[in-house]
Amino acid sequence: MALHSASVDNKLIFAPAGKEAHGQAGQFTKDVLTRSDLDPTSPIRQFHKWFAAAQQSGLIAHPETCCLSTASLPSGRVSSRVVYMKELDDQGFVIYSNFGTSKKAQDLATNPWASLTFWWEGLERQVRVEGQASRLTREESQKYFDTRVRGSRIGAWSSRQSQVLKSTEEEDDGRKVLDAWVEETEKRFEGQDNIPVPDFWGGLRVVPESVEFWQGRQSRLHDRFVYDNKTSTKEGVQEWALERLSP
Repeated sequence: MALHSASVDNKLIFAPAGKEAHGQAGQFTKDVLTRSDLDPTSPIRQFHKWFAAAQQSGLIAHPETCCLSTASLPSGRVSSRVVYMKELDDQGFVIYSNFGTSKKAQDLATNPWASLTFWWEGLERQVRVEGQASRLTREESQKYFDTRVRGSRIGAWSSRQSQVLKSTEEEDDGRKVLDAWVEETEKRFEGQDNIPVPDFWGGLRVVPESVEFWQGRQSRLHDRFVYDNKTSTKEGVQEWALERLSP
């Protein structure tokens, strides 16, 4: 069967290369990754090492930035959004968000599996995390909530995340509805410094079942290593299988 040759003329974007509209993509040449570079027993410790390197490199503005993907069942439809990882512990990766009206909340109600992807372009590295997600306790969420600036705490109470904002006036696109919700919340907590975390808002921990570390290499022959979760030992120690993957 002959390969289909599509006309470039009907494509809005074709083979972009950075700032160039068309061209060959640049090569990844900054580093290599071998098994000996990786922690042999824990992807959490290995991620902590890479995260610290990203923070200290001066090349990554916000290394905590990641893409959280969820999928609803039974449709299997996937949704993704960029979030900040706010905590890392022995159990997994923690982000904070609205879990009342958001799309992610709807997905997780039918399917606890989620993934996180970190992309550190300046180091030509990415990390992919797959696992099951669960909510943190109210007490745990409150500790982080208290570190947020007041406006962000007010915003968490105010927004019905992902709900449609309908205009109330001819020249309004719906923003005035949100502004009114914020005003209501400001009045509710006027003069209060200690604002409680909303029941519908808080932490979500993704407990990893697999974690892949990716280092860009020349000719797209990247170095890829994945940790896969194995059954815990009788002593309760988590064991991981570490394998190199083909690019």
